[in-house]
Amino acid sequence: MRIATLTSGGDCPGLNAVIRGIVRTAAGEGHTVVGFEDGWQGLLEDRRVQLYDDDFIDRILRRGGTILGTGRLHPDDFMAGIDRVKANLEDAGIDALIPIGGEGTLKGARFLHDNGVPVIGVPKTIDNDVNGTDYTFGFDTAVAVATDAIDRLHTTAESHDRVMIVEVMGRHVGWIALHAGMAGGAHEILIPEFPFDIDDVCRRMARRFQLGEKYGIIVVAEGALPKEGTLDVAEREVDQFGHEKFQDMSALIAKEIENRLDTDVRSTVLGHIQRGGTPTAFDRVLATRFAVNATKAAIRGDFGKVVALKGGSIELIDFEEAVGTLKEVPEKRYETARSLFG
Repeated sequence: MRIATLTSGGDCPGLNAVIRGIVRTAAGEGHTVVGFEDGWQGLLEDRRVQLYDDDFIDRILRRGGTILGTGRLHPDDFMAGIDRVKANLEDAGIDALIPIGGEGTLKGARFLHDNGVPVIGVPKTIDNDVNGTDYTFGFDTAVAVATDAIDRLHTTAESHDRVMIVEVMGRHVGWIALHAGMAGGAHEILIPEFPFDIDDVCRRMARRFQLGEKYGIIVVAEGALPKEGTLDVAEREVDQFGHEKFQDMSALIAKEIENRLDTDVRSTVLGHIQRGGTPTAFDRVLATRFAVNATKAAIRGDFGKVVALKGGSIELIDFEEAVGTLKEVPEKRYETARSLFG
């Protein structure tokens, strides 16, 4: 059997662990693996490399990023190229394709499956927003990076008697902000699922100072929004892929708090450092488990599925369960964090 794999969308700690797991699992059962470079674009352009179970593959487990490269392709361009995709797979002698990516990539994988391509999807995203799986690899690493930054900002905020606002990734869901904020002892966490009232935020910060505290830490997901009419924000623009362009919400909140409370406020945007670097042990293990189970499903011909973590087990779920809607932070989870605000 000849298996192909690719990585698509944003880079993510743990991608190389999946590639390694696919190659080693396939080789152990007498099969070969081909990698397509730079995601769906590489598949369209037939840019493929043979992957061998050698010392190089064995060592990529602890590397961040992806040895295959990644990228984004407009869905219309991808769907228009379906005949070329199928021709390239046939020319390469591919019996199964294992794409690794987030919701957009999994939607593309479902499209291929619906058009007769044998596919098994592997979910990845630091945002942890793919439905049907308890966690996606990359999330734990991003939370660890953000938590470490928050820990460091506690000391400088306390030293200077200031409010520190930490902006983390999370365009539409607030899982990173929620987990990193709780782990880092933040005094406020603002996430997209629950619009905030700047009056309430300022009131809680003011109360901290009245009680004798000298500093505050606020964690903000990049996609957080104020309740309508509570804070002036510009209308968001949209990029070529239909994604909203987010303004610097942390700076906007910082300015408002500084003006209202007459206190020193600074904002820090962590940005892409949350995606880079060595994956945590949890992410390496989860990525490897996804890889092994996806490869074995491909070998036995169980296509049209996505691997997922359910409790402690890796299961196969249908594409319909994995894509279509994002996995948002439930209100009960946010209420737990909210109990600690102020």
